[in-house]
Amino acid sequence: MNFYRVNEKFHFIDLPGYGHAKAPRSVRESWAAMVEGFLERCRDRVALAILLVDARHGATELDRVMQAWLEDQEIPYLVTATKSDKLSGNGRAAARRKLESDMSGASLAAPPILTSAETGLGIREIWRRLDGALDGESER
Repeated sequence: MNFYRVNEKFHFIDLPGYGHAKAPRSVRESWAAMVEGFLERCRDRVALAILLVDARHGATELDRVMQAWLEDQEIPYLVTATKSDKLSGNGRAAARRKLESDMSGASLAAPPILTSAETGLGIREIWRRLDGALDGESER
């Protein structure tokens, strides 16, 4: 896990991936217990979880398991479709529709956001959603 302090007030915690990570299966399975344990202990302080889904592959069974777990723990979350720049315009539209269908849920903070680290697509929207969640968190 990587911890980042933001504006001397909030923490951004990057939790390890579990799907396409290049690590032995036993290591990936140990990450699940670590992530779940961390989120269980801190769930009342989580303003927003961001669930990253590869736009090229769509939601995996593991993504849906994590979504169900977040909902069961009542942790608000946002789904982002990474690597969206690798798809054509029609491919991005299709990926968004598929994710909206596959990942709709009771605790979903907003429709899935298409993102790209290379082009910056969707990054401002993610920050806007985080700011909104943190504003709500500071009022608690």
